[in-house]
Amino acid sequence: MTHRGGPEQGSTGPTHLDDGPVGSVETMVTSTQVLLAARPVGEPTDDDFRIVETDLPALAEGQVLLRTLFLSLDPYMRGRMSEAKSYAEPVALGDVMVGQTVCEVIESRSDRRAVGDVVLAYTGWQTHAVADARATRRLDPASAPVSTALGVLGMPGFTAYAGLLEIGRPQAGETVVVAAATGPVGSAVGQIARLKGARAVGIAGGAEKTRALVEEFGFDAAVDHRSPTFRADLAAATADGIDVYFENVGGHVADEVTRRLNTYARVPVCGLVADYNATEAPTGPDRLPGYMRRILTQSLTVRGFIQSEFVPTHHEAFLRDMGAWVADGSVRYREDVVDGLTNAPEAFRGMLAGRNFGKVVIKVGR
Repeated sequence: MTHRGGPEQGSTGPTHLDDGPVGSVETMVTSTQVLLAARPVGEPTDDDFRIVETDLPALAEGQVLLRTLFLSLDPYMRGRMSEAKSYAEPVALGDVMVGQTVCEVIESRSDRRAVGDVVLAYTGWQTHAVADARATRRLDPASAPVSTALGVLGMPGFTAYAGLLEIGRPQAGETVVVAAATGPVGSAVGQIARLKGARAVGIAGGAEKTRALVEEFGFDAAVDHRSPTFRADLAAATADGIDVYFENVGGHVADEVTRRLNTYARVPVCGLVADYNATEAPTGPDRLPGYMRRILTQSLTVRGFIQSEFVPTHHEAFLRDMGAWVADGSVRYREDVVDGLTNAPEAFRGMLAGRNFGKVVIKVGR
């Protein structure tokens, strides 16, 4: 199902659930968990995951027992399934797949959290978890649907906010182009660019998505990267060139956008999802020397980033600004909600292939 977000939406976050223990009960709880069973080669398959039932330990002082309401699926998880060197350690074989979650506290041995609290946590692909209360953040179900803490008001929204404003630095009248523009990061990038007075051009796959970019999200123009006329369409949408390119994809989209970059253009590199399932180097000539020459001769700024580096300096402002923009409808969002934890592997594959529309969340608990 798809949820669309705007100022008219109210809370969907429950404070009590009807399919498990509620209260400080100190009973044995069994968690359904999705484990990483093998390192994927190419697109992850069902054999790369294993679903188990695990009895959770009793709480220690300072801990809480959580029941998962929503699980976030994000492209970075594909990298965590690999042993390749990256900014974070890989998930160990046999461990629960990582992921951010919205949970309800159903037992507490901490003064920080009470039974019934809805919290943001990082407990991964499982129905229940034991966590340190200090590693959770309380959410207010009355202020926004709690699932938005995984999307527009969470890590993806913050990625867009910090990456665009700190690295892209769009100015009024400039042209900002973003790939994967209907995703949770890309859609926020374009809307924030518009709020700063820039033109927003989104790149997405298919007529439905490109139409929504203009009609629903308020982009100035949208281009279909699957179209045989993609190069000409992009040129028409960026007649004055491109000043900021927010990179989410890589691949042929990046090749075409690079041709349109203006002198002093800025390129925040957030993701390269087109290559996440690659098993070998791309064919054809080595394009790196040409790309480096363009960086030199056009004085381009190309900077990769991980959103966590900006948390100390930008997160408080993000919560204030994005919260206000979502509340008054200046920033809209979509959620692609999949029911059931056991459907997470298939939903994850679909997200990497671009079959979703909006922020992918798994609805785990009622």
